[in-house]
Amino acid sequence: MKIILSGGGTFGSVSPLIALYQEISGKNPAEFVWVGTKNGQEREFVSNYGIDFYSISSGKLRRYFSWQNFFDFFKILAGFFQSVKFLKKHKPDLVITAGGFVSVPLVWAAYFLKIPSLCHQQDIRPGLANKLMAPFAETVTVTFEKSFSDFKEAVLTGNPVRKEILSGFKEKVYQDLNLDPSAALVLILGGGTGSAAINNLVYDSIADLANFCQVIHITGKGKAVKVFSRRYLQYEFVQRGLNDMMAAADLIVCRASMSLLSEAAVLKKPCVVIPLPNSHQEENALYFHKNNAAVYLKEDELDKTAFVSALERILSDKSLLINLSRNVSKLMSAEGAKNLAEVALKIIRTKKHGL
Repeated sequence: MKIILSGGGTFGSVSPLIALYQEISGKNPAEFVWVGTKNGQEREFVSNYGIDFYSISSGKLRRYFSWQNFFDFFKILAGFFQSVKFLKKHKPDLVITAGGFVSVPLVWAAYFLKIPSLCHQQDIRPGLANKLMAPFAETVTVTFEKSFSDFKEAVLTGNPVRKEILSGFKEKVYQDLNLDPSAALVLILGGGTGSAAINNLVYDSIADLANFCQVIHITGKGKAVKVFSRRYLQYEFVQRGLNDMMAAADLIVCRASMSLLSEAAVLKKPCVVIPLPNSHQEENALYFHKNNAAVYLKEDELDKTAFVSALERILSDKSLLINLSRNVSKLMSAEGAKNLAEVALKIIRTKKHGL
């Protein structure tokens, strides 16, 4: 059994597929190959799991007028022919993607070669890439029932979460990093590639934040700034050990990437979400906020004073933290990887038996 996984550019489309890889490979003899972008950070990330990596040309079609759409069309066309050659060589049983424009020409090529594909929709609002791929996919799976309005014949699975996220140890972080057990721990992440806006907010606020909490701040590769403050630890990127940090955190401050929110949800972690403005993340944040499962802060309304005040208010309100923890856990099943694996394996079995 050979399966092609595809996603990249950001880690949002990568993490759930790693979880799916873990679920399938742990129970079934299977060969996996990853198709991603040439210069994305996903190459190193997936290679750490022992998955072979292959890159193709990738472009992005924007919903607004841009001359870049013209040039990117030819990148996508090149990616299509590269995908046809790649798929003819590897002859996979199934292609699986969780979004990302690098997957579009691959799914189109798979359809052209009569190879089934599975497209997973994580976010509340479907991205343009998934809209372009869905008509050519054998099956579309979704994280939320709300997505049935966009994909009427979709299968509800929840969102896969990597196994290691579920096995973090709070005590290990406190011991290894010499943290103060009497102070609340806030984990701040700007997403897989980091967020300059969130980083700057933290740099401006850290002296005040240190008065009532301790902070672990993951800036994103190449976005670190030398900041010296008590109760503050900074990392550009964390792969091994992130599970321990998440397990230890009393509060997580993050973008509204659904892969990260899914991980926080299965860990029952209270979250403050600061979505990327004018993006699909705003719908994710609003959905969690309306279900009293996260505190939603708008980036363009935040400054040092508002940010510090919000975190201090949340951390001092124990009943709010308990309610956020309880409510966020109701939004996300921990069975996402298992459910998605069952759908994928059913497609492969159906193909093999000619049904």
